[in-house]
Amino acid sequence: MLYSMVEMQRAALAPMRAMNSFNGFWLKNPLNPFANIGMVKQMAAASDFFDAVTKNYGKPEWRIEKATTNGIEYRITPSIVWQKPWCNLVNFARTPIGKSKSKSAALPKVLIVAPLSGHYATLLRGTVETYLQDHDVYITDWADAQSVPLLEGRFDLDDYIEYVREIISFIGPNCHVLAVCQPGPPVLAAIAMMSEDEDPCVPSS
Repeated sequence: MLYSMVEMQRAALAPMRAMNSFNGFWLKNPLNPFANIGMVKQMAAASDFFDAVTKNYGKPEWRIEKATTNGIEYRITPSIVWQKPWCNLVNFARTPIGKSKSKSAALPKVLIVAPLSGHYATLLRGTVETYLQDHDVYITDWADAQSVPLLEGRFDLDDYIEYVREIISFIGPNCHVLAVCQPGPPVLAAIAMMSEDEDPCVPSS
């Protein structure tokens, strides 16, 4: 229901956005003799603000191309290694650049659990770049609920916890888990259940 309301809001704002775009074009047009008047500049700024807060932003790219570990530069390639309707697990594979073709030592694995509620995992680009210096990085890339078919059913807290458990088990033993903001409680619940079941893939930290 919430997503239906969001879509209704976007549809209702579409005519206003079109009018605002037209107004903004003329307010900032160099041929407008009043463009440099203070009040007109304020109106143009208000037009830009309205456009920014009502715009439907798409998912940005990772734009992580390189990382350096122990003085060796690597080319980074994000790829989906585990997939379910509500989440993709992205791993950042590394390939040595230049003369160094020696096989790199195994790095500690870290799972970054990104927020689910209205965020893109790519907003954690800086966190991923930092961990790539000395870790084998995995990150959850949650699906936008409006893009998941209804036949896939609901996705509630129990499903969230089960997804986290499956992902940790997929990565394997001795991994580390970092929950960023909202996923904290579900991740703690998943790890507690794994510990209770004496799961061999319980995270190291």
